[in-house]
Amino acid sequence: MNSSKEHILEVSFRLFLRKTFKEVTMQEIVKETGLSKGAFYHYFDSKEKLFLEVVKHFSSETDVDYSVLPREPLAQFYHAYVEYLRNKTIYSFKRDQGDRDSGFSLNYFVLIFDAMKLFPDFREKMISSSQEEVGIWTDVVSRARTAGEIASLMTDEQIANLFMYTSDGVVMQSTIQGNAEEAPDRLLSVWDGLYKGLKKD
Repeated sequence: MNSSKEHILEVSFRLFLRKTFKEVTMQEIVKETGLSKGAFYHYFDSKEKLFLEVVKHFSSETDVDYSVLPREPLAQFYHAYVEYLRNKTIYSFKRDQGDRDSGFSLNYFVLIFDAMKLFPDFREKMISSSQEEVGIWTDVVSRARTAGEIASLMTDEQIANLFMYTSDGVVMQSTIQGNAEEAPDRLLSVWDGLYKGLKKD
């Protein structure tokens, strides 16, 4: 990506994380980038287009590439998943910027929800991504059951949802408490407990 465009996206991202979409002005963004108006508007001629590009760019940075994770055994899969998250989530960007304010992370969720309200296509992408994730987790759980790794009366999809929903909950609660950087360790602890409950004796 062009370095000037990348710079605009990073500066805008930080601003949208500190404020809401409505609160940030184009004038403020241009000023923060240090670019001339002409140079800035060469890339983005409206706040809506810029916001969508920011959300697409940085939400893709948090996507998990499941192809690099082992599908079995289940324990190895979720441990690799957590390790992947340590380096790929919003928290790595937060560390790079030296910004430890909990509001910074909380506003990431606001940013995503704003984008889902403003852009129906983006909302559909998020729904599709979630459904794909359920499918992958369900496949991993199914493999674990077939291999005799786990035993439970719950269906494979119910177990998959448990892993996914506890992930959402742990990340959200850690962020609310101002300890977002602790989310991976907390998540691993919760998943280890869940896994222990699913294992065969």
